[in-house]
Amino acid sequence: MENQDLIALGKRVKELRLEKNLTQFELGARIGKNASSIGRLETGRVNPSFLYLKELAKGLEVPLTTLLDY
Repeated sequence: MENQDLIALGKRVKELRLEKNLTQFELGARIGKNASSIGRLETGRVNPSFLYLKELAKGLEVPLTTLLDY
C-alpha cells in the first residue's frame, strides 16, 4: 500500500519542479541524483531522508518548508 503522505510530497515536488521549468534530469543534476530517482520520489515510491529533502529544497531554490506545504 502506498503512503498518501509520500504521494502528496511527490506531487508537491513535481509541481515545484514544473514551476521552475526543470526536467527530472535537470533537477537531479542540481542535487547529484539521477532522473529515475526524482521520478520515484515524484510518484511516492521513495521515503526521502531529511538530507534528501534539504538537497531538493536547495535544488528547487525554495525553503524546506515549501516542500512540506502540500
